Amino acid sequence: MISQTQTMTEPAAGRSRRVSLTGRTLWIPRMTYAGARMMAAVFRSIGIDSAVTPESDEQTLELGGLYTSGEECYPEKVTIGDFLRIIHADDFDPDKTAFLMPTAEGPCRFGQYAPYLKQVLGELGHDDVPVISPTSKNSYDDFTAHAPDFMKRAWWGMVSADLLVKMLLKTRPYENTPGDADEVFENSLDAIEEVVSDPALTGKQRLGKVLTALVDMRDAFRAVPATYTKDRPLIGVVGEIFCRLNTFSNRDAIRRIEAHGGEAWMSDVGEWVWYTNWSQKTILKREGKAFSRTMLAAIIKNHFQKKYEHKLYAPFAEDFVGYEEPHDVYKGVLEPGWPYLPADGALGEMALSIGKSIYLYEKGADGIIDISPFSCMNGIVSEAVYHSVSRDHDGIPIRNFYFDASTSNMERDLDIFMELALSYCRRKKRPRRYPRWFNK
Repeated sequence: MISQTQTMTEPAAGRSRRVSLTGRTLWIPRMTYAGARMMAAVFRSIGIDSAVTPESDEQTLELGGLYTSGEECYPEKVTIGDFLRIIHADDFDPDKTAFLMPTAEGPCRFGQYAPYLKQVLGELGHDDVPVISPTSKNSYDDFTAHAPDFMKRAWWGMVSADLLVKMLLKTRPYENTPGDADEVFENSLDAIEEVVSDPALTGKQRLGKVLTALVDMRDAFRAVPATYTKDRPLIGVVGEIFCRLNTFSNRDAIRRIEAHGGEAWMSDVGEWVWYTNWSQKTILKREGKAFSRTMLAAIIKNHFQKKYEHKLYAPFAEDFVGYEEPHDVYKGVLEPGWPYLPADGALGEMALSIGKSIYLYEKGADGIIDISPFSCMNGIVSEAVYHSVSRDHDGIPIRNFYFDASTSNMERDLDIFMELALSYCRRKKRPRRYPRWFNK
């Protein structure tokens, strides 16, 4: 735990500088509700006050629209707008505020979010508000400087959040009373967050308590009165990570799929972490550092993340029959997509979306939906390739949905798509596996 002055690295005019977070609240963007809460809890566990940005609303778009031209992608408008709401709040104090805005390599405009946020803050006269911006180039290793086991704590929290969402999405479509699964989700999130944020726990104690909370969560979801039947089409959800996971940005697309009679299997945050781990090692090889301390550290980190993920997933073996995530992101996701978009050239979510679509096809999915911001390069490139993917995989229906601040015909388009998914379900060649409690 950091006991005196908490500091982190902030990029500044092409260089980095150390900034103090003592006395500040570090605000976490709400890319994924559960994941953001876990991340804020991890920061609190090392003595850094942290909170999740308030739920987005119309003021988010109004303020975000004042500082974006329309050429930026929709998630930037949402994140800028949410941060500006904090700045415009009556109790805002620049000396007590900091923002977390990670960045990434590749063609995605996400790499410009942090620099642009700094520019906007400067225009508003708040150059003194830090923007903490770790990068995917080194698989976000910048965090490790702030606590010896920071990445371990963050990984336990992130995997827990993914497990929570996965259990919610496989339970909610079948619940007998609407709202039961959501209530279990919120109560479980509160319980796990309390454990993750506790600064007094040793590493062994923290992992043990997280596991206990996860088992309690599993049992609570299992206890939700539900009728599990095999007549709901399974819809894989891939695409740009923010828009896919942020319910405000995608207008609650998952609930809409459920309302149309489907069940959603959504690509999670862990998938992106495994991809950045693979990407980090690939970059090191290109730079001639295949045999280096940095590569050794990357390999060791990957090994322990696998070990802990396996440990946290273990209690859910029965629950996830037929819902198993790829054991290896390269072999399970990137390699199958390589003939369409080779991951050593097509960087970022486009390679993941294509490969995960094929993986979901193999798991017996009845359709694939790609959720991306309007004009997103990853979405556009993926859409150009999906026709070939569908053709080579029994004609499984694949549909892109693009989102921005304007209205859309999602309800109409979902009606059509779900009919295609039901038709495919009746003729598909890849059967789906189910947990034992599903009825025929």
